[in-house]
Amino acid sequence: MARTVRDATLETRAARMQLPTGRKHWRSIEQGLHLGYRRGPRGGAWLGRRCVDGKYPETVLGIADDATDADGTTVLDYRAALKAAREWWQAEERKALGISDTHRGAYTIADALADYEKHYEARGGKDLTNLRSIVNSHIVPALGALDTAKLTTRRLRDWHHGLATAPKMVRTAKGAKERKTQEFDPRDPEAVRRRRSRANRILTVLKAALNHAHAEHHISIDDAWARVQPFHDVDQARIHYLSTAECTRLLNTCEPDFRSLVKAALLTGARYGELVRLKVRDINLESGSIFIAESKNGKSRHVPLTDEGIDHFRSLALGKAGPAPVFLRADGATWKASHQARPLATACEQAKIEPAITFHGLRDTYASMLAMRGVPMAVIAAALGHADTRITEKHYAHLAPSYVADTIRANMPRLGLEEETNVASIRKAG
Repeated sequence: MARTVRDATLETRAARMQLPTGRKHWRSIEQGLHLGYRRGPRGGAWLGRRCVDGKYPETVLGIADDATDADGTTVLDYRAALKAAREWWQAEERKALGISDTHRGAYTIADALADYEKHYEARGGKDLTNLRSIVNSHIVPALGALDTAKLTTRRLRDWHHGLATAPKMVRTAKGAKERKTQEFDPRDPEAVRRRRSRANRILTVLKAALNHAHAEHHISIDDAWARVQPFHDVDQARIHYLSTAECTRLLNTCEPDFRSLVKAALLTGARYGELVRLKVRDINLESGSIFIAESKNGKSRHVPLTDEGIDHFRSLALGKAGPAPVFLRADGATWKASHQARPLATACEQAKIEPAITFHGLRDTYASMLAMRGVPMAVIAAALGHADTRITEKHYAHLAPSYVADTIRANMPRLGLEEETNVASIRKAG
């Protein structure tokens, strides 16, 4: 049966002086961990105690500052004793799990992010470049130096809300020392939605890092960030897609090596990463399809090609061996993460496409054109590699109003609910 702890008042010297000598006085600081105090004839000592399988191993944390001012090392005030108890608990938990305890001193948010990045990369995370960008641009500068043991919900909530109102960072030339920013109109609901959605994505990365640190017993409690709630109803993006005329203008302004990549995206709806990993052997001209060996969700799929798509990929595969990449840059190098962003932004500017389309917007264009022509959501979902139609319907179903309306009108029975009335319509005399 678990013992019941009656919390003692330990915060001040005066309160501790009222406690009986020779006895241990305990205060629960979190589940399974207690801070203790024992006063002797020549002063008191701080103790720590943790619950392990119904037993309570103890340790001496340091001398209490009853007669001597605290020095933060051997003589501890109440707050320093709390910190020492938590650090002892974390070290003991990590030791019990066989986890090496190489970290010394305060475990900061920057430490948690660095550990999470290694963990993310080791488990094969698909978006390491974006993760690093979020960490280095939005989290470390504002929070990196904070001791995780001192995190508060208010501090994290204020930071999260601040992200939603901060100016947008815009891409600058290579080698620029400072990032440019662009103000957004807080009266524009779509602009507000985008900033809040972005703030949520950044918060998700921070929470993932802190949850990992908590699982590794670097942090004893998760209350501080668990109570920070994301903004609600901000993920339903307004799909930005190109018209046929805009597609033509965009392709005409792209450099030749990039044009073939953009055209492939418009003809297949494939993601940038899927296309740049494509090999010549993945093109099947007989069946009229390309094979995506590994998509964002880790699954493979075949994407059917139109006649225009078959002609495009035939020209790309001409004279190349099976293992060769389908897409290469003009200098013969492979396309890497984020290499598409700058040339696409430049092409949009020259083609007078505002706002500029992202590479994912080319995928949206492919799906939107199919939806507007009444192609079933299940077919679009299969081509895009979605696990089911829920995501597809969320983003593209509204683009096929005539298809939805025609289906309802054709299948909804007549209910005969008309009411008789003696009111005649007033018609304008001719």
